[in-house]
Amino acid sequence: MQSFFSLLALDAWKPALAALLLPPVPLLLLCIVGARLILRHRVRGWLLVLVGLLLLALFSLRGTAVILRDQFLRPPPALAEGPLADLQARVKAGERVAIVVLGGGRRAYAPEYGVADLEPPTLERLRYGVWLSRRIGADLAFSGGLGWEAGGREGSSATEAEVAARVARSEFNQPIRWLEATSRDTRENAALSLPPLRAAGIRTVVVVTHAWHMPRALTHFQRSAGADLKVIPAPMGQVLLTHRWVSDWLPSGDGLQENRRVLRELLATLAG
Repeated sequence: MQSFFSLLALDAWKPALAALLLPPVPLLLLCIVGARLILRHRVRGWLLVLVGLLLLALFSLRGTAVILRDQFLRPPPALAEGPLADLQARVKAGERVAIVVLGGGRRAYAPEYGVADLEPPTLERLRYGVWLSRRIGADLAFSGGLGWEAGGREGSSATEAEVAARVARSEFNQPIRWLEATSRDTRENAALSLPPLRAAGIRTVVVVTHAWHMPRALTHFQRSAGADLKVIPAPMGQVLLTHRWVSDWLPSGDGLQENRRVLRELLATLAG
């Protein structure tokens, strides 16, 4: 499917296609079609409206997102104290380990700062990457360019990696040793960030991204790593059930956002 997009030069349209396929757009269209049918086919029209509203409510529940994520994406667990201590010991023993933080979006301009800024998912990943770097003593890498939404135009704005380097330096007092600033998606994150790490003698790569994104990211990194690089997933930001009706089982904007993320990953996995 990825080769199909590339063959037809549709890569830049992937963000727009995803927005059209993900809730709430298709469900709102279903309600509109149903409302139009009510004039001539009352039962069918109301049925479509009802189905659209029920699905919209369902995909606005945090609980739905958690169930879909655990059943279909199945992200690996967060790094526990044991694996962290093992990584720290390997770094102290002289093994070359790098922590690779994957970009999750950037704003071309943030008026409050007067410069480009990181989107919240990217900032969350960067924060965890910095924490991991200090915890195990490994150097930090970041992978992220302009993305397909920017049309992949070099020089139109600061790349995600450049913004991350500035934020890491100024707000976390942490330098990023390797910057990969040309990738536009997860597949390119893996393909473009690993060669310089391999050339620098890195033998273990710890990949940092959100739990809902990790299965697809891990697939691409393991495919690009080959036999000479070991890839360790370090998922973060995993949404858990709180067992409170208001938080988990009542429609909310946060619930819709979490469902969109999970469904987007499922679409991306199907598209290759």
